[in-house]
Amino acid sequence: MTAAYDTDNIFAKILRGEIPSHRVYEDDAVVAFMDVMPQGPGHTLVVPKAPSRNLLDANPSTFGPLFTVVQKVALAAKKALNADGVTVLQFNEPASGQTVYHLHVHVIPRFDGIPLKPHTGAMEKPEVLAENAGKIRAALGS
Repeated sequence: MTAAYDTDNIFAKILRGEIPSHRVYEDDAVVAFMDVMPQGPGHTLVVPKAPSRNLLDANPSTFGPLFTVVQKVALAAKKALNADGVTVLQFNEPASGQTVYHLHVHVIPRFDGIPLKPHTGAMEKPEVLAENAGKIRAALGS
């Protein structure tokens, strides 16, 4: 049986503005912000505002707005960081590697020959996150 949605998960707190984030996009349904423990430069998280643990319990109406923004952010991040490609990841439940139980999609710009950094828990410098967020916001606006 799937656990209930926890309204105190870190992404719910970010959505409510209780924890600061480097936001790159927001509309009525979705927020995109920089991952503070990036696996590569420009690693962005795209999160629906609607509460759900993950893809398995989300209302299907969540997916259209969510993946529309995933595509926008992927295109902007690729352009902003002059990346060779983009990895899009989404995890569901502990066995898959999910660690934050609010539906979210990872958008990670990729560069030929450079592997993803391991998810070690090391936080990126705030000024680097702010710089990358600014680049992606600028690319979204163009």
